[in-house]
Amino acid sequence: MPRRENDTRNRIRETALELFASQGADKTSLREIAERLDITKAALYYHFPSKNALLHEMVQPLVEDVEALLDDAERAGEPLSPRELLGRYFDVTARHSALYLALLHDLGTLIELDVVSRIFTWRDRLQWLLIGRAASPAEVAACTLAVGGLQDCAVTTDGGPVSGEYREATIDAACRALGVDSR
Repeated sequence: MPRRENDTRNRIRETALELFASQGADKTSLREIAERLDITKAALYYHFPSKNALLHEMVQPLVEDVEALLDDAERAGEPLSPRELLGRYFDVTARHSALYLALLHDLGTLIELDVVSRIFTWRDRLQWLLIGRAASPAEVAACTLAVGGLQDCAVTTDGGPVSGEYREATIDAACRALGVDSR
């Protein structure tokens, strides 16, 4: 029985993500998700008592993945090269690109779920790892362009497969923006 319950939860999350990505979380009702799945609204509420609870559960894997990446990089005995760190960040962001796109449809939801402040905190941590805390304004600007541009490129993959060529070109461009060796 637990397996079937998990399957239903996964189906609800997947369907919600599709609907949120196409029309935004705010414009998607739980009734609409239930209808798409051909389950009752009560069955959906059994798994998720509110849309907010559903959204929180959907965002949690992204939060855990980025936090783990940054924690590992900060604890590494030897600092990761900028290329390695940017590559890992690209991979995490691309893996969650459909969620990013769904949340971008609805900035209010981003703020409500505290995702905006987390993204800025993640960018600060990446900046410190890439250029240090005592960076010049020019270095900060270059790093902001590198990380933000890389994230934007990863998000536009729309959850589909990312070619190795696109990934490498994105990381190369981010390294160039940082002024570091791209290879």
